[in-house]
Amino acid sequence: MPIPADPAVLYPDVVACGSLAAALRAEGRLGALPVTPSDSAPLLHATVGSTLPHREPLQISAWLHERRWSICGTEPFQGVPLVDGVTDELTEVARAARAWHDGAELDDIRQVASFVHLTGRFEVPEPDPARLTESEWQGKRREADELEYAWRETYQAVVEAAHAEPALRALYPFTSHWALRFSTTTRPRLTVVGPSLTAGSDGTYGVGSGFVTPDLGLFATPHEAVAVAVRHLPSGLGPVALGG
Repeated sequence: MPIPADPAVLYPDVVACGSLAAALRAEGRLGALPVTPSDSAPLLHATVGSTLPHREPLQISAWLHERRWSICGTEPFQGVPLVDGVTDELTEVARAARAWHDGAELDDIRQVASFVHLTGRFEVPEPDPARLTESEWQGKRREADELEYAWRETYQAVVEAAHAEPALRALYPFTSHWALRFSTTTRPRLTVVGPSLTAGSDGTYGVGSGFVTPDLGLFATPHEAVAVAVRHLPSGLGPVALGG
């Protein structure tokens, strides 16, 4: 593992300001914005609050081995990211921080700071489990579409087939080791229900009663796999509830 560089070497401008928070204020003319330095590593980490109650403070972190910064903006009910991104331009970070703070739409944040990546999830102002479930499905579909692995097409196919099935779309989706699974509650406390769906690099689709092993069968199409998964759902499932 590479030895982390001295922050004074990678970030002399930040060191001169005394903290990443102060450097952001200077770089972006952020004025009185709530930019908070990290207590443990003020040169490397800072957060920027938002005027919107359904946004957590934007997390900003400096890389240790090269001059870059990453951001992550999450929602408060589950702690899942709405936006993230990496850039080597502190001015761009400041622009994203200003837009996040001011309550700009997620698409507009991307417009003012081109490095910002939208996860696909949308903002849910109130802890509504149905909307949080819909948002998570949208995030899973975006994630599948953006994969760079060789088996992206098969994985995307099984995600889309599951989303097209009303019985599965009504459940909260999550993944573990790229196995698509389902819950009757949202994060942070998932309640796993039904089988898992997997996509193989050989073009087959698996259904498993447990974690990854396709003990319920391998199928040539994602629709066959989804049909089997639906048949193995327990009866009497109600609407998704808040997890915790």
